[in-house]
Amino acid sequence: MITRLNSIEFDAALDDLAEILHACVHAGASIGFILPFTMEDARRYWLQTVQTGLKSGELDVFVVHDNGRIQGTVQLIPAAMPNQPHRADVAKLLVHPNARRRGFGRALMEALFIRTKEVRRTMLVLDTRSTDPSRLLYQGLGFQIAGEIPNYCRNPFELSLEPTTYMYKDLSG
Repeated sequence: MITRLNSIEFDAALDDLAEILHACVHAGASIGFILPFTMEDARRYWLQTVQTGLKSGELDVFVVHDNGRIQGTVQLIPAAMPNQPHRADVAKLLVHPNARRRGFGRALMEALFIRTKEVRRTMLVLDTRSTDPSRLLYQGLGFQIAGEIPNYCRNPFELSLEPTTYMYKDLSG
């Protein structure tokens, strides 16, 4: 089941969200963090970045529940600049490594598409490490490649730099 969290639900979901982020980083997800990455680091991200944005209405957080726990999450962040009232960013699509290949990522993105239309946005933008499997998911959901930046992000396990692919999906049609 997919739900969009409010502030109260967020508090109850914090432990699951921190566990998912921690597990994804340790499984090699390139989502802005590198090792070492502790559970406290994960909790800090959710509390300082996401909770603040959720409370102010600057973003939406979606979660997928299965077997009584949250197994995945994604964020929709509508652009705040006056010249971008049509655009929103997709951020931190995370599915716990133990729950992958069960359609949760796709289901989260489908819920995000619905909400994008509800908030009257027609352009979604995201970036992903070029070698990350999520790139194939995004392409399968209709995202187009805008371009690639070499040496954009650090590999989460080693000192090497990797390219990032920027992608977009036009929902105006």
